[in-house]
Amino acid sequence: MISYRRQKKFPLLRLPLLAIEEIFKTMHPIEIIHFSMISKRAKAITKNMTFYSKYAIGLGISETMSIAINGTNGLVSCIYLMISNERMDGKVEEYENNGFIQRKVYKYSKDPVEEWKQLSKYVLDIFKRQTIDVLGVALDVFVDQNVSIIDFLKTNVKSVNGCNLNQWEEENDVDEHAAYFLENIKINNELRSDLDTKNVNFDMKIPKNLKELYIKKADWIGYDKLLEIDSAQVSFGTNRISNKELNSFFKKWIAMETHLNLELLAFEFKSLEDLRLFVLHDIPHEVVDEGVKRTLITDRDETEEISGGIDIRRIDGKTATFFVHYTGFSMSVH
Repeated sequence: MISYRRQKKFPLLRLPLLAIEEIFKTMHPIEIIHFSMISKRAKAITKNMTFYSKYAIGLGISETMSIAINGTNGLVSCIYLMISNERMDGKVEEYENNGFIQRKVYKYSKDPVEEWKQLSKYVLDIFKRQTIDVLGVALDVFVDQNVSIIDFLKTNVKSVNGCNLNQWEEENDVDEHAAYFLENIKINNELRSDLDTKNVNFDMKIPKNLKELYIKKADWIGYDKLLEIDSAQVSFGTNRISNKELNSFFKKWIAMETHLNLELLAFEFKSLEDLRLFVLHDIPHEVVDEGVKRTLITDRDETEEISGGIDIRRIDGKTATFFVHYTGFSMSVH
């Protein structure tokens, strides 16, 4: 029953399911969750709604644990934030700009990790989600609970579309937990790692068939590991791949022996001239005039008009252009 005006009650739960669904469509996700907690019948009716496909769930594991429910083409975002400040408990903030609406609900907890687990499980159940849209993990915040958090995700989440791994303090060693995470969590589309990996010989599993892979500190990525990667767009920060190994890699790409689906390879290198002299010295290539402009993939599926560059061609006719961009040194396939 819902109160309206003063003393009257509105028998919402007695309405036909289609009528209830129309009312639910006017509610934002946090209202839907709160309604589902009224009773077992309210929860059962909530779970029977059929329009939840428009919602995507995001989870954040950091100093402030978060659960985000995003919908309406990304224009509405409702976020639960687990906090240790009791005075903030129950506070609601709403932000609106150019049609985008964000609502934040602060929830005090003495044990934010455990309460985050319980609420995450409940939200996934209500919105009938097995795949997380975005997962952000700071691996050096709850170090003693990392394994239990990863085990919770493995049990309750089928897969993750986009994942961001990071750490707050550079000196913290999170290699072991990073390896455990990648061994147990299935990532579908994108992995971004801002971890400061300590062991250059550490063998971490890289997910297969990714659209985008970004590794800030890739000193543990050697030639053999590079050949194992099959992501469409690959970006490395520091790495230990030699000029000789790059030469071998590009020859394999030209011969269609590796990375057939590669769209972008971004890596640290000094200059185009050094690439031509020390890597492409025995590979047929063309130095393109600066007056020639082409639209190429430059960063995370973004395209931009690029002048000049150096071209190499694959045996099937595809071209890879090397160029220097504000994001770094890149090879774009077109």
